[in-house]
Amino acid sequence: MTERMRTRLKVWLVVMGVFALGCITGASLDGAYRLRVGGERREMRGSGRRSSGEVLEKMRRDLSLNDNQATEIGRILEQTHTEYRSLRAEVRPRYDRIRQSARTQIRSLLTPEQQKVFDAKAAERDARHKDDGR
Repeated sequence: MTERMRTRLKVWLVVMGVFALGCITGASLDGAYRLRVGGERREMRGSGRRSSGEVLEKMRRDLSLNDNQATEIGRILEQTHTEYRSLRAEVRPRYDRIRQSARTQIRSLLTPEQQKVFDAKAAERDARHKDDGR
């Protein structure tokens, strides 16, 4: 194996390593982010997840809650929803910086032609996630 081939192999392995780490990081952060998405947004996306109101109604049935308990639990669920939104707003910029850093690193290893394709794919993904409410 020539020195040039070894260098190309190393570059390819670095690109694939960075890509894999980016995928793992993105999937992990996306999973954490989805756990914190509020009930109304879940309903709007039609994801099959239950809203706070549906959770409350299920608790009311399963636990035979009285009206006072249901009111208090509803208040707690709404407060939790607000806290999740706040946390999501705090975490989002950090998530975006990590994603952008990975993209920049990957992009620096690509040819100009590959960069164009990579940028287009990244823009498509960003548009899909924006439409998705992420």
